[in-house]
This record gives sequence, structure tokens and C-alpha cells, in this order.
Amino acid sequence: WDFLSFRRAVTMFACVAVVGPANNPLFIQTYRSDNVITGMQEDPIKFHYILHCSLDAFEEKASLKKARGSNDSYLGLLYPTEDYKVYGYLTSTQVKLILVTHTFNAKEASVRQVFESLHSAYIDAISNPFYMPGKKIESKAFEKKVDAIVSSAAV
Repeated sequence: WDFLSFRRAVTMFACVAVVGPANNPLFIQTYRSDNVITGMQEDPIKFHYILHCSLDAFEEKASLKKARGSNDSYLGLLYPTEDYKVYGYLTSTQVKLILVTHTFNAKEASVRQVFESLHSAYIDAISNPFYMPGKKIESKAFEKKVDAIVSSAAV
């Protein structure tokens, strides 16, 4: 988890991550996020912890959806923290897309739409013949697509 890039975009999202089937981080992007209480900028490393903790919630939500016979990739709210809400999306190949938002009144439809756009961008990135499956996504085009998706998301 040592490859964390930081963007200074004003957005409802504090962090976007793509995690592989073996819980290996493929892509992590953080955005400027100020702590609600202190007003200080959050340490991007804090999001490593949040993302790591979300993996357990992922397993629980995914198994509940599977038990109910649901094929919906959108898992919804995984868990709230004091400052953030963590949402999840599980692809058919067991790749996990994670959004951390500091907007507590985020609309589910907006979050779902962002996940669908991120999933499409992820598919484009891994369809590149030079991409090595299971390795970190280092595509600048993918980074730009993620930035565009996140910055255009409606609250």
C-alpha cells in the first residue's frame, strides 16, 4: 500500500481504490480532504487503514448479497467512520472498487453511477495489451479518467 498518489481536487470523494481479488491494491487515489473536527488536512496514509478495514466489510456484504441471490455489483455503504463513509462495488472477477466520501448526505444513485463509470474505466485500463493482470495500474489515462469521474460526480 505504499503507492499513494494525492490530488488536490474539490470533490465529495476523499479516496478511490481498486483492490484485486487477493486483496492486493491495484490503484489508490486520494483527494484533498480536511478533517471535519480539526480542519487540518488528512494524512493520505489514514486512507490505507480505512481501505484495509473495508475489506472485511466487503466479504460480509458480498456473502449476504450472494445468499440472497442478488447479482448486483453495487454493495452500497460498507461502513461509516467518524469522518467518512465507505462504499463498495464488487466486479464479477472479484475486483473491489472502493469509494471513501466525506459527504454524509451522498445520494445512493450518484454513488452507484460513479461506481459504474469507474468499473467501465477499469475495464478499459485492463484491456490494454500491455497491462499485466494483478499488477498496479500505472496508466496515466486511467488516472485522468478517475479524476474526471470523481470531479464530475453530483452530490
